[in-house]
Amino acid sequence: MSRRVRVFHVITRMILGGAQENTLLTVEGMHRRGWDVWLVSGPAEGPEGELLTRARKGGFPVVDVPTMRRAVRPAADLRAFHQLAGLFRRERPDIVHTHSSKAGVLGRFAAAAAGVPRVIHTIHGLPFHPYAPKAANLAFVWSERAAASVTEKIVVVADAMRVKALAEGVGVENQYVRVWSGMEVAPFLAPKRPRTAVRAALGVPQDALLAVKVARLFELKGHDFVLEAAAKADRRLHYLFVGDGAWRERLAKKAADLGLGGRVHFAGLVPPQDVPDYLHASDLLVHASLREGLARVLPQALLAGLPAISFDIDGAAEVIEDEATGLLVRPEDVSGLAAALDRIASDLPAARAWGRRGRDLCRTRFSAEAMVESLERLYGAQTA
Repeated sequence: MSRRVRVFHVITRMILGGAQENTLLTVEGMHRRGWDVWLVSGPAEGPEGELLTRARKGGFPVVDVPTMRRAVRPAADLRAFHQLAGLFRRERPDIVHTHSSKAGVLGRFAAAAAGVPRVIHTIHGLPFHPYAPKAANLAFVWSERAAASVTEKIVVVADAMRVKALAEGVGVENQYVRVWSGMEVAPFLAPKRPRTAVRAALGVPQDALLAVKVARLFELKGHDFVLEAAAKADRRLHYLFVGDGAWRERLAKKAADLGLGGRVHFAGLVPPQDVPDYLHASDLLVHASLREGLARVLPQALLAGLPAISFDIDGAAEVIEDEATGLLVRPEDVSGLAAALDRIASDLPAARAWGRRGRDLCRTRFSAEAMVESLERLYGAQTA
């Protein structure tokens, strides 16, 4: 007698973040389409907010693994490995699909130890990168190579991830499949709150040119570069940081020290469903992160009709067509970032045309439905 294929999605923590939203939308979409899909996660620790509350209302099983944490803790990691392997032996999934580095390593080896027939991993962003200590990079590369040896397919959200992983000997070419990271498109096409109301609540002048950045206030997210560029760029521009984190107080002080008082606004941590309102209240997106897989805020901003400025890292060029949907800048180039801000501020009609072009490009490519359909094709039929 045939049965539905049982798929376990395993992720380190369900905080507010791109990999987590991608995973949740995948599980929700597959559940709606009739798959026997489970979500397995460690605790949602951190100041970023969490998605576990939404997941637990989704109608599919959510399994907590308390010992699976983001930080490397050998004793706890070993316990998490055994807990995952025990879960897989008991529930007998047909597919284990892992996300994020810690869950990706522990989950894949646990699935192999438990005899799971198919093991799949998604690279949302590589754990090794130029800004990490050399010893950490060596350890991450070794672990990713080892985990790839027990993986059937490696999904990447941008081709740049495949190129970088292969360059470090992680897997082989025919293991890789690109699946664009999907999102709920409709909310980004039409906001819930009027632009004027959002600006009034933030204290942003209604006639100001507003550049928005959506990211945790933390290292490698590039807020310092934005502030330094703002000090050089057109003084008509105001800046909105959407997100929270450990660096908020330091960034507020830096803005004041640079003479940007009154032009830098902090929205703080906002619910994911409110992010479209902040995008529509803005005139352009500025994204200066140094490490991303494919930053979801890039297609989100384009869906909202905003031209986008980004450092040319990882998958950014797979969303932003330079001088067609936005501008790409060399990483860490503050002067180049200021020039890009000035370019958009000086010709808003052209920039808005870029935003409209971006909306048309992203409407289908980055929909959650397209992502789930691609994964369904990868998984195959629903009977086993």
